[in-house]
Amino acid sequence: MDKFEALREYFGYTEFRDGQEELIDAILAGQDVLGVMPTGAGKSLCYQIPALIQDGLALVVSPLISLMKDQVGALQQAGVGAAFINSSLSAWEQERALREAAEGRYKLLYVAPERLGAEGFLRLAKTVKLSLVAIDEAHCISHWGHDFRPSYLKIAGFIASLNQRPPIAAFTATATGRVREDISRCLQLRNPLTLVTGFNRPNLKLAVQRPVKKSDELLRYLRGHPGQSGIIYCATRKTTEDVCTRLCKAGLNATRYHAGLSEQERRSNQDDFLYDRATVMVATNAFGMGIDKSNVSFVLHYNMPKNLEAYYQEAGRAGRDGEPADCIIYYSASDVHTARFLVEKSGEESEESDPAAREARIANDLELLKQMTFYCTTSDCLRSFILRYFGERAPAFCGSCGNCLTAFEELDITIDAQKIVSCVIRVVNSLRDTSLDSLGQATICDILRGKATEKVTRWRMEQLSTFGIMADTDAQRIRQIMDYLVDEGYLALTAGRYPALLAGPRAADVVRDRKPLTLKLPKDIRPPRPEKPSGRSGRGEGRSGVGGSTAPLTADEEILFEKLREERRRLADAAEVPAYVIFTNASLREMSQARPTKLEAFLDISGVGANKAERYGERFCKLIAEHLQQCAGGS
Repeated sequence: MDKFEALREYFGYTEFRDGQEELIDAILAGQDVLGVMPTGAGKSLCYQIPALIQDGLALVVSPLISLMKDQVGALQQAGVGAAFINSSLSAWEQERALREAAEGRYKLLYVAPERLGAEGFLRLAKTVKLSLVAIDEAHCISHWGHDFRPSYLKIAGFIASLNQRPPIAAFTATATGRVREDISRCLQLRNPLTLVTGFNRPNLKLAVQRPVKKSDELLRYLRGHPGQSGIIYCATRKTTEDVCTRLCKAGLNATRYHAGLSEQERRSNQDDFLYDRATVMVATNAFGMGIDKSNVSFVLHYNMPKNLEAYYQEAGRAGRDGEPADCIIYYSASDVHTARFLVEKSGEESEESDPAAREARIANDLELLKQMTFYCTTSDCLRSFILRYFGERAPAFCGSCGNCLTAFEELDITIDAQKIVSCVIRVVNSLRDTSLDSLGQATICDILRGKATEKVTRWRMEQLSTFGIMADTDAQRIRQIMDYLVDEGYLALTAGRYPALLAGPRAADVVRDRKPLTLKLPKDIRPPRPEKPSGRSGRGEGRSGVGGSTAPLTADEEILFEKLREERRRLADAAEVPAYVIFTNASLREMSQARPTKLEAFLDISGVGANKAERYGERFCKLIAEHLQQCAGGS
């Protein structure tokens, strides 16, 4: 069997995607590789295909239980012998997996990095023929990456202990040049083929918004996208709980995930999301690595992430099926304060014994945070900003991100800035030694607009000379200017759960020196463009489900699509796997349009391999034939 036969037989595709064939050929030639490919681009095929067509066992080092379970389940559905070893298995189950691997029953064995030094696993690795060692999420080995995991440092020692060193294949979705060099050094890769396929995901619609009240904007968005599957990322556990509770009270089908939950509840909630029992997942960044759910239609960040690497990896979990997907950050200046606090706290709690190394790590993380802040506050093309950050050339205008679809105007905000900063100073002076709890952005905005709220009147702030001096200014515009003043140091935010506004180190430039200030602000939003086909070419990875027709479904095809989806759900429930593991939405859509009623034609559907055709082809072909008969009878 060659690589093309394996691609067709097991994964149901006839062509490789960009970069896949080059990486596969290098591995088959015995060369080490480092592949940097965006989420959904087909990284796993790059080591699964060589594993299938070579003698021996491929080891795949993977960081998360959910990732292993998901990939092994999909491989087994495709007729591939695969297993995993991690803490979710009992000692007896781990021993059985090791025994069956030694007997040659598997082509791929997934293992957590913590298990590499276990005696039984080392014995297996030294006695069986290894076709390759693949390292997924390879950025976890770099101190300069966004998700360093000390357990990954064990990998190089494990490889060095092998009797015969196989090709080493490292893969990640996001890595700057510095991180790529660190991965290669830490893994001791030998003359690797380093291939960066490009970070652009045209189907992702990037946007940054600054809503006056995030919770209201979030509900507005979700109610406008009923039934769609999506992820909402929050910076802290408490925010995750608050947002999830609010959504559930609003009647939305949401669940939650963060490190403060028990392992059992995390697994249960994750399964509810993967199996479409819950359509919305509200989570911290503890959720998502290795989640291959193909039908995620949006990823919303309720708070600004700490760096662009983490953001683009999290945002990339949307639109894996090639369909248009929204990736929106709801930004506020207080997010920067929260993110800085989390960076500094993680530095203090670091296990690094070298103080200099710890300080260097914190400084690096703060620099990454600065770049993230620039992304959230720029009026330039967002797609271009990200691509340039990862070292990729990009046009200045993509025409599809939130900024490119927004008309900006450069306004003189000198007078408005003077009013806002003066108001903050007067409120601070009026309170003197009193608690600053009343000094949040919302309260300052109320004072400026002349709103005599309970909090304003309690502290007699309606008596201030700045009360109502911006009564004719929209609250959102005031908040946008406030955020800019915080970003530039004219205002500052205090530490604590409820950050208060204070005069910043540059406040005198505004109120005393009357420094001229200009700011680009949104003028209006252009009407949304008609949805365009996602441009799928039929090339793809068996996991991502990219492929098939790009034409929209007709009304009759939509009816058939729903019938096929219901059949898929029944099969998935019976097999106890997520629905997209049976067939992706893209494959069902192509079935709805091509309408195969014979197995030969069914095999031509993108994402249908021989094993799946044998398992499910007859049922789906029969369902399609019955639908055609009903249509003929109705006409």
